[in-house]
Amino acid sequence: MGTLCDVRRNGADDADVGKAVRFDPTVAHQARIYDYWLGGKDNFAADREAGDKALAEYPDLARAVRANRAFLVRAVRYLTGEAGIRQFLDIGTGIPTANNTHEVAQAVAPDSRIVYVDNDPVVLLHARALLTSNREGACAYVDADFRDPDEILAEAGRVIDFRRPVALMLLGILQLIPDSDDPFDVVKTLLAALAPGSYLAITHPTGDIDPRSVKAAAVLDTMSVEKRTLRGRADVARFFDGLEMMPPGLVQVSKWRPESQMQAAAPASRWAGIGRKVT
Repeated sequence: MGTLCDVRRNGADDADVGKAVRFDPTVAHQARIYDYWLGGKDNFAADREAGDKALAEYPDLARAVRANRAFLVRAVRYLTGEAGIRQFLDIGTGIPTANNTHEVAQAVAPDSRIVYVDNDPVVLLHARALLTSNREGACAYVDADFRDPDEILAEAGRVIDFRRPVALMLLGILQLIPDSDDPFDVVKTLLAALAPGSYLAITHPTGDIDPRSVKAAAVLDTMSVEKRTLRGRADVARFFDGLEMMPPGLVQVSKWRPESQMQAAAPASRWAGIGRKVT
């Protein structure tokens, strides 16, 4: 039997969350567009319109998003199983669907502890209702912005013991952080707080693999709240500076330890990799 995830909104307790949630359904939003592509029901007409117009430019985009989700499952199984990780800091979690990080981790290791971080009010609302933890482990949700790593670390520290290894999950979020906000420095700050033996997992959309993804991103930029920065392989590799890359290295997301030929063949214009903090 599961227990509800603890939810904090910039340090507020759960009783204040419902009052704080506000969103505009007439403007497309990244989390809801992804929910639409994944076949979810937590989206509005504006999200579906934006999603369809992006698909018109890059028809494989929905399959790329599903490949990203499949990577999450493989990565978390690897981290809990082979790497022995029991703590996860998942930033930019998105609207909960099937196979969330805590579900995959606790299926392998019931004592796993997971902290989700996002600043989308729709995600927050669903986190309150849908994210549940095994009793042996723990699950928490923090409403905070990726650009404020100190806030994230302070709130996550209520659940995670940073003296022990942690898996930092940044799946699909870095594209929403422009170079002007220096995401490389933010990642460096987060990694500095993690113990040796911790891991960094990243997926990042790119224009390197399929140029149609650039056109799709441009469409989404004109129709949604967020703006996107697609980065090439060399720039994505910079996030792993100083880390030991786990085989097969930084590769197309569908090529990272696929479980079948069908997974490996999925068209996905995203780079993916996992690196280990040695010291």
